[in-house]
Amino acid sequence: MQTAVAYKSERLHKTIATRTKRVYDHISRIYPASTYFFHRKAHKIALEMSGLRNGMNVLEVATGSGEMFRRLVKHNPDGYTCGVDLSPNMAARTQAHARKQFPKSSLHCQAVDCRSLPYRDGSFDHIFCCYLYELLSTDDIYLTMEEMHRVLKPRGTLTSILIGQQAEFFNKAYLVAASVVPAFWGRQMDLSAPGILQETGFRVIKEHKVRQGFYPSRILTSVKD
Repeated sequence: MQTAVAYKSERLHKTIATRTKRVYDHISRIYPASTYFFHRKAHKIALEMSGLRNGMNVLEVATGSGEMFRRLVKHNPDGYTCGVDLSPNMAARTQAHARKQFPKSSLHCQAVDCRSLPYRDGSFDHIFCCYLYELLSTDDIYLTMEEMHRVLKPRGTLTSILIGQQAEFFNKAYLVAASVVPAFWGRQMDLSAPGILQETGFRVIKEHKVRQGFYPSRILTSVKD
C-alpha cells in the first residue's frame, strides 16, 4: 500500500529545487570548502543557541556538506540524529563521514524532498535547517516549514540559519551571483523568513547575527506553538 507521504511526494510540483538538486549533486565533493570558509562560525553559534541536549531525537533538514550534522551527532551521542538532503550525493557523503567519525552513534541520512518529510507527526525534539530557504520558491518554503512543524514534538524547537542581509555590499554582490546561477545561490530570505515562520506555527524566541569574513548570517531559534 502506498503511504500518504509517498503519495504526497509524487504529487509535488517541480520547481527550482529540481535544478538545485542537480547542481549540488555535481559539486558535492567541493562544497565542504564553502562551508569551512563561510558557515562554520554560524553553525557553532546556532548549536549553542539551540538548547540541544544529549539524548534527543534531532533532525537536520538540508545537511549539505555535513559539517553541521557532525556537530549534532557529536553533541548528541546518546540520542538519534537524522539528516535529509535533496541531493543524494550530499546525503550519502554526509552519512559516510559521520559514521566513520562516530561509529557508535545512532544516525541516519537520506535523500529526501523537504516538502514531504517521511516521518510521523511529533517525531523530533529539535530540527536544524541551515541555508535552505534561499533555495526554495516561496510556496515551497511554506510547505517545508509546515512539514517541519508537523514532525516536531509539541513545544519542539527549530533552529534556522539564513544568509544575512545586514551588509549592503554583500547584498549587491549576492544579487549578481544569484542572477547568474540561481539554482546555487537562490535569493536572500533574512527579512521575510521570520514572518513565514510565524504564519506556519512557529514563534521566534532567539536571534543572532554573525559574520565569518565578509559572509553574514542570521540565526533564528523558534518554538512550535
